[in-house]
Amino acid sequence: MHSTVLQLDIQGTPQAWISLEEAALHYATCSVAWEDGAGPLATLRGGWNVAAGRQSLIEVAPIIGVRGQAKLNLFEVVAGVTKSKLLRRDRFTCAYCGLEHPERLLQVEHIVPDSRGGTYTWMNLVTACADCNLRKGARTPEEANMPLVYLPYVPTRFEAFLLEGRRIREDVHSWLAARLPKHSRLH
Repeated sequence: MHSTVLQLDIQGTPQAWISLEEAALHYATCSVAWEDGAGPLATLRGGWNVAAGRQSLIEVAPIIGVRGQAKLNLFEVVAGVTKSKLLRRDRFTCAYCGLEHPERLLQVEHIVPDSRGGTYTWMNLVTACADCNLRKGARTPEEANMPLVYLPYVPTRFEAFLLEGRRIREDVHSWLAARLPKHSRLH
């Protein structure tokens, strides 16, 4: 069962994955400006209204736009790098041999080696198979005569939400995917 809601700001910028309970709070405080998705994610039941003779219900959509202004410009916030996000960004493909490999055979590879001041950032990391990573060693791609078959890039906000690898509904995935840049490897 899918139990997380994609929270957006009123303009449609992804803010966070939130729980059903957090989404219900937005509904209860009338801060949901709009919603999207192919039907409710869940129906939450509350207490009984004796005067009306019915139970309170909140139908939670899988995507909600929330009123108010974000505390910071999230387009300036770079998504944190993790191995799983990096492997997904690079489509489980080695940046040196160009072959797709199972996740268990792939490693995070510094373009400028860590031992030479290379940073753990989106622009200095690529996916590499164990053989290529060992062959390159503590050299740059130029020194090892191993040119990159693709270039690293910093994922957009929409890509970052897809790269998290959560189990999300198809309609939410499609909503995010429709907003990816044309050059995105996630297409």
